[in-house]
Order: sequence, then C-alpha cells, then structure tokens
Amino acid sequence: QVQLVESGGGLVQPGGSLRLSCAASGSISSITQMGWYRQVPGKEREMVALIIRGGTPIYADSVKGRFTISRDGAKNTVYLQMNSLKPDDTAVYYCNSVRLGGYNTDWGQGTQVTVSS
Repeated sequence: QVQLVESGGGLVQPGGSLRLSCAASGSISSITQMGWYRQVPGKEREMVALIIRGGTPIYADSVKGRFTISRDGAKNTVYLQMNSLKPDDTAVYYCNSVRLGGYNTDWGQGTQVTVSS
C-alpha cells in the first residue's frame, strides 16, 4: 500500500500561483502512475494531471498550459505547479497513485484550493 499526504493548498487571488505537494510513503517501488484530481461539492471528481512511469504528463484541457505536474524521486514527492489561477480552479485537490497491475489505487486526504479576490 501507499500513503499519500497533500499540502500546499490555500487562498490565492485570480492570476496567482500555488504549488501543491504530495508526499508518498509505503510501497513506493510499486507505483506506476500518480496524478492530481479535484472535486467541488455536488460535482463529479475531475482528473487534473497524470504522470505515468516512463511517459509524458497529461493534463485536463481546462488546465493545460497553466498547470505542471512533476516529481522528485529522491523525496518521493509529486508536485502540481498551478499558475494563472482562476476562480473555477477552486476545489479540493486530491493526490492519487496507481500501483503495479493497474487495479490498486490510493488517495490522499485532499487539500483545499480557493481562488478569490
């Protein structure tokens, strides 16, 4: 199993930036994919960004060009750099991992991002 802890959320003005962090622990070597998802009350969870081992990051159209997902292998941490933030980006952001085989997943507790003047 993998344990994920998100941090870095907060309040930011439109046009501002935040960087979210996701620290992973446990069966790190079994992870094949990590990603960021977001959800607002009453709406469906949305994929924001994914990184697959050995692959190129993919992004939701709504954040493409503004968000960047990256990882620091030495620290077992995945980041989501969010620039040019919009009020519609307001949500709880969750870190997700997929382990070898593609059917074992883990989720973090979430971190709140609020974009408002």
